[in-house]
Amino acid sequence: MAPEHRNTHRYLAMRELLHTLDGTLPGRLEITREGITCDATTPNAPHELTALRIRRLLEQAIPNGLVAYTGMPDVEDEPIQILRRPDIMVIAEADMEGEGAFDPRTLLAPIEVVSHSNPDNDWVGKMRDYPLLGIPAYVIFDPRTGTGAVMTDIHPTPEGPRYATRKDFVYGETVTVADWTIPTDTLPSYP
Repeated sequence: MAPEHRNTHRYLAMRELLHTLDGTLPGRLEITREGITCDATTPNAPHELTALRIRRLLEQAIPNGLVAYTGMPDVEDEPIQILRRPDIMVIAEADMEGEGAFDPRTLLAPIEVVSHSNPDNDWVGKMRDYPLLGIPAYVIFDPRTGTGAVMTDIHPTPEGPRYATRKDFVYGETVTVADWTIPTDTLPSYP
C-alpha cells in the first residue's frame, strides 16, 4: 500500500474515532498534523462569555451576508488531513449551505478563545494549521493574560505556509480583523 493511502486510512480512522467519541468525553477533539488533540476540560463560564461577546461584536461589525458562527460542523480539509473546530468562524452565510464539514478556504477568519487546559492548541497548533488550510486571518483572544493577536498574510516557509504578520493587542484596545474593528474592553479575563 502506498504511503499516501496509509496516511489517508489513518486519517479516516482518526476521524471515525473522533465522531464516535463526540459527546462521550469532556472537551473538544480535533485532528492536527500530529494526530488527535483534546482540549480536555469543558469550556468554563469566562471562555463561553468571551466567545459570546466576541460573536456579538463581530455581528455588529461585519457586512450583511457574513456571519460570526459558533456551532458545528467542523472545518476540514481531508487531503491535508486536518479537522478543526474553531470557537467562532467568520464565514459567508452562502458558504454554510450543503452537507458535511465547512471548506476551510471559505472561512474569512477563525477566532479562538484560549483555554486554561491546552493553550498550545491555539497558540501553536492552530497557528500552524490555519495558514496550511489557506485561511487568510486567524485571531486569538487569551483570557489568561487579557491579550491576543491577529495573524494575517500567509507566506511560504520551508516548514509550510505561515502567517507573516502578527499584531498583538491588550484587552481594552480596539482590534482590527480584515475590514472590521471590534472593541475588547468588555471581555472577561480568567480568575
